[in-house]
Amino acid sequence: MNKTLRIATRQSALALWQAEHVAARLRAAHAGLAVELVPMTTRGDEIIDRPLAAIGGKGLFLKELEIAMLERRADIAVHSFKDVPMELEAGFAIGAVLERADAADAYISNRWPRLAQLPRGARVGSSSLRRQSQLRALRPDLELADLRGNVNTRLAKLDAGGYDAIILACAGIERLGLGARIAERLAAPDWLPAVAQGAIAIECRAGDADVLGLVRVLDDADTHRCVAAERAMNLDLHGSCNVPIAGYCVQTETGLALWGLVGDATTGRVIRAEARGPRDAPETLGREVAASLRERGADEILGAA
Repeated sequence: MNKTLRIATRQSALALWQAEHVAARLRAAHAGLAVELVPMTTRGDEIIDRPLAAIGGKGLFLKELEIAMLERRADIAVHSFKDVPMELEAGFAIGAVLERADAADAYISNRWPRLAQLPRGARVGSSSLRRQSQLRALRPDLELADLRGNVNTRLAKLDAGGYDAIILACAGIERLGLGARIAERLAAPDWLPAVAQGAIAIECRAGDADVLGLVRVLDDADTHRCVAAERAMNLDLHGSCNVPIAGYCVQTETGLALWGLVGDATTGRVIRAEARGPRDAPETLGREVAASLRERGADEILGAA
């Protein structure tokens, strides 16, 4: 095979790790395939002094990478799937979803080993409205503060004393070899992650059959199925980073189980729903959970957001 596949990627340490991971998997799957990284900075990386919801959402992490693919400077882009909008821009497709890593959130503190042990008024850093709503529900006494930047930047802010604790994704921490920093895993079903958290997605041009054929071998059907249910729920709720929505789907012996949550980061009100369904209809399951959330009053929160 005489072909070079170019991967557009953000320049953060985590994004580069993920892109290198995909590159290594592709080289192993296709003898003779050359794979190159095309690192670039996105608008989402440049603006770190404001919450994502205030500057346009997670799609800001994709735009420059998609332009590179349109201009044929790159063939694919590698993303944390939780950063990918529910509806892609026309002309693009998800070619593969890799096996999911730990989907839980990580509670990190240098002084208090458990979230429950934080003193009243402790300052916890997270810019995620989803995390803030669940924190507010559990501990209304805490001071919640915005926290932007890459993983190392956020850890440095904690270590400098700006926060008593911070909340990050376990998958990102562990991929960077920093798993020892995790004091406590905040895991489903009690605490729900972002939709598709822990999964890596490969985006490519929708009509590029050659490239789609190359990346398809990396697709993990079980992960793809579960995140499809989560994303269908989120899409039906018109979710974005302006709305605290969480979702997590797992495979069971008989099918799929999906938990969903809509929260209010100001009041700490959270609405939960769950359902089970067959493996071959993940989108239907996602819509069912979305409908249950609405029946329980989620529209009031969604409308306010």
